[in-house]
Amino acid sequence: MRPLRTAVIGFGTAGRVFHAPFVDANPDYELTAVVTGNEQRRAEVLARYPGTRIVDRAETLLDLRPDLVVVGSPPASHAELAHVFLDAGVAVVVDKPFTVTSAQGRELVEKAGRAGVPLTVFQNRRWDGDFRTVRRLLADGALGTVWRFESRFEWWKPDRGSSWKTETPVAGGGGILYDLGTHVIDQAVRLFGDAVPVHHELFTRGPGAAPDDAFVVLRHETGVVSHLWMNGLAAQTGPRFRVLGSRAGFTKHGLDPQEAALRGGALPTDPGFGHEPEPAWGVLGLDGATTAVPTEPGGYAEFYTLLAAALRDGAPVPVDPADSVRVIELIEQISADRAGLSGSDPWA
Repeated sequence: MRPLRTAVIGFGTAGRVFHAPFVDANPDYELTAVVTGNEQRRAEVLARYPGTRIVDRAETLLDLRPDLVVVGSPPASHAELAHVFLDAGVAVVVDKPFTVTSAQGRELVEKAGRAGVPLTVFQNRRWDGDFRTVRRLLADGALGTVWRFESRFEWWKPDRGSSWKTETPVAGGGGILYDLGTHVIDQAVRLFGDAVPVHHELFTRGPGAAPDDAFVVLRHETGVVSHLWMNGLAAQTGPRFRVLGSRAGFTKHGLDPQEAALRGGALPTDPGFGHEPEPAWGVLGLDGATTAVPTEPGGYAEFYTLLAAALRDGAPVPVDPADSVRVIELIEQISADRAGLSGSDPWA
């Protein structure tokens, strides 16, 4: 079979780091086109992928008759672009956040279902090695009955510069809930089932237009309580995961290595890609009696492997977009609830 003709819209972090390398590395795909009007990014596409066509406008892609379009532009454009290509019968991947509002997401899911056109969302953190390790421990019963789940995405970036991520208000899909929250909320719901938000703290610490420091508590239908932190201004970071159960706990520090490797120029086909060294492994057990647990290899490439099976053979898409709609619903509830703490100052 010929490769699936694939176009990537946007060549910022999403297109450059998370999509183009995996499309290019997978023989089921051909990186046919990239949409960007930025001259520096155009030059980078030309250098990395000399056989790929570069266009200024997404609508131009319709003339190229792609099999798949990956929407990696800022969130406010996601729904509109997805509609354009679904209407044309082209399969669509939308980077997270899926849409700005849950109503937009539901409309897209319904349209894709009526038209029979594949639609999915790049919730790549489902293929983080540490998350996969937690899933394995839960499946094995190593923790007993889980009571509390803690998840953190924290780092120290006081000088983020000017970009859509810092300048877009919440109404346009800006802020840390739409950025990192779409990962940690999705992971928590995948592990422990649907949930309702019972507490939140949202603050804007830096010069941006939306919260960059968030803490959310979810109560899951299974009885588990999730404590979720998202912070781009954490001078000291906490554990990536801490899971407490009736038999044992599991604590894991550090972020999955795939993003850092990709940013550094690594390729998904490099030996050892996605593997963590032993010093980074988490520990399982009780205080004073813990054992290091090898981290499952991370595998963002599996998203595109599963997607190829969906497009060629009718298998399920790698991420049900309805899952991502539910995440946006939870973010909307958190953002609209004035009972939690919010403001630009913790004492506001």
